[in-house]
Amino acid sequence: MYKNATVGLVVPAYNEEGKVGTVIDTVPAYVDRIYVVDDGSTDGTWAEITAHADEGNRKTTPEADRFDERFVPIRHEENRGVGGAIKTGYLRAREERIDVTAVVGGDGQMHPDELGRYLDPIVDGTAEYAKGSRFSSPEDMVGIPPFRLVGNLTLSYLTKYASGYWFLMDSQNGYAAISLHALEEIDLEGMYEYYGYCNDLLVKLNLEDLRVADVPRSAEFAYSEGWDSHIDYAEYVPRVSWMLLRNFVGRLYRKHLLRERDPFVLCYGAGVGLVLKSIRDRVGSGDERSTPWLSTVGGVLLFLLGTLLDARANRDLCVRVDRDSARGDDAVQRRPTDRQRND
Repeated sequence: MYKNATVGLVVPAYNEEGKVGTVIDTVPAYVDRIYVVDDGSTDGTWAEITAHADEGNRKTTPEADRFDERFVPIRHEENRGVGGAIKTGYLRAREERIDVTAVVGGDGQMHPDELGRYLDPIVDGTAEYAKGSRFSSPEDMVGIPPFRLVGNLTLSYLTKYASGYWFLMDSQNGYAAISLHALEEIDLEGMYEYYGYCNDLLVKLNLEDLRVADVPRSAEFAYSEGWDSHIDYAEYVPRVSWMLLRNFVGRLYRKHLLRERDPFVLCYGAGVGLVLKSIRDRVGSGDERSTPWLSTVGGVLLFLLGTLLDARANRDLCVRVDRDSARGDDAVQRRPTDRQRND
């Protein structure tokens, strides 16, 4: 247990032979339940998982009385994607009523000694979900390959639109922890199973008005020698882009139009409509020199106004964890509410 809370850990693994065993062996002692999910690996990952899990269960006993074993190997017969593996672990954690459940990759990119940083905002009641951020300072970005840095920053900004968490960065960071309450509130069964699961999960959290914390972390350990990626970018980019667009429209419709009736939805819609009108007018005129500037500029300004109002409406759902707090201190800063701003 960690500060009187039961802790679960989901370890998704796909073709991580030679790595996942080390992850299993280095799980902190306070973790009560470890769900190691082999997502249809074609190498020796499953054998390595079962061997190390059996050895770990022989050597240790869970702190929580209701668990017989700490390590729970789970195998997918077919590859479902990293989101599918994490969803399997989350479902088991929810079923077993784990207070807080974290995720670390089976590739060893996430240092186990940092786990407490992600648990603290949840067990202290500051947030319902905590995620790592490699963009909190320039020093944290050292070691990120340039193409990954550009791609992650781009996706992080697109995810701001899709999720409504405008004051969070590094949406692609998989080191995270989630509360039992959040697992019960969100549409967990409908969680996206491909690599964009982390973006989709943020949208689901926002729809339930759940607070999310950014936890500073360094990228130096994540991209150590031997680092590799399973992502096929020719497939990844169009699939995740389409998912983000669907989630953006869905969030606006379900939360801000049907439920809260926020006017900025009209700003978004009118802005896009005016830009499309300007494109149609230019194409329809047959004159390439024709530029309907008024529609174009007006559409862009309306869309930007919608962005600002969207950010204002969702600002209290973002929690910023100070770097000192991420090292174990108790200083956690939350963006002030309207009442606090007026005091």
